[in-house]
Amino acid sequence: MEGEEYVMNAAEQAASKQNAGYLAAGMVEDGMVVGLGTGSTVFFAMERLGERIATDGLSIAGVPTSYQAAIRARQYGIPLTSLDEHPELDIAIDGADQVDPALRLIKGRGAALLREKCVCDAAKKVLIVVDPTKMVDTLDAPVPVEVLPFASAGVFRRLTLLGAVPVVREGVKKDGPVVTDNGNFILDCDFKAIADPGRLEAEIASIPGALECGLFCTYGEKITVIVGEGKGCRVVSLQ
Repeated sequence: MEGEEYVMNAAEQAASKQNAGYLAAGMVEDGMVVGLGTGSTVFFAMERLGERIATDGLSIAGVPTSYQAAIRARQYGIPLTSLDEHPELDIAIDGADQVDPALRLIKGRGAALLREKCVCDAAKKVLIVVDPTKMVDTLDAPVPVEVLPFASAGVFRRLTLLGAVPVVREGVKKDGPVVTDNGNFILDCDFKAIADPGRLEAEIASIPGALECGLFCTYGEKITVIVGEGKGCRVVSLQ
């Protein structure tokens, strides 16, 4: 819960993610167009959606936020579409790196933040699936910023002036920087505790070449957070 440091072992964390993902999948109705986020908790939701398609005849279409999400969705038998075909989505399911009490988020550990924000903006309702370790009083995780490679040095300088310690995200199984599905770089920016996330999001957005950041501060009214716990879920919203 908020105000506490939540410690979980790997098995507990996996179980909580599965609980959250499965509950979110159960909230998808027949005929919906569904935004599909990127990350391990969302993949549990995809798994359950695939089961509902196979056994219950659920008819949906998914809009994936990354190549990885598209590959996983196809493995689970989820038909895919695009924002071009469906610029307004019924619902989106996504994860988060941190969630504060105002349901402001830090996202982007999977480097899909730009497409995830496009899908979040297009969705009528957004389900954020997390384990309890992601719930915090104050956002303080590194903020990913997707950057046009041409402008990366200038963006780096401007982010430093905002108080960040930016680091170019590098690949694990490749040399050099991570390249997003959009062909851009990621700067992970440590601002420490963020006193005013909404203002910081706007300041980053004003930097030429900073295409998007991982702060999601304007969608709280349509966000429902599903916190997976040991034997169920806790559902949090502003409604």
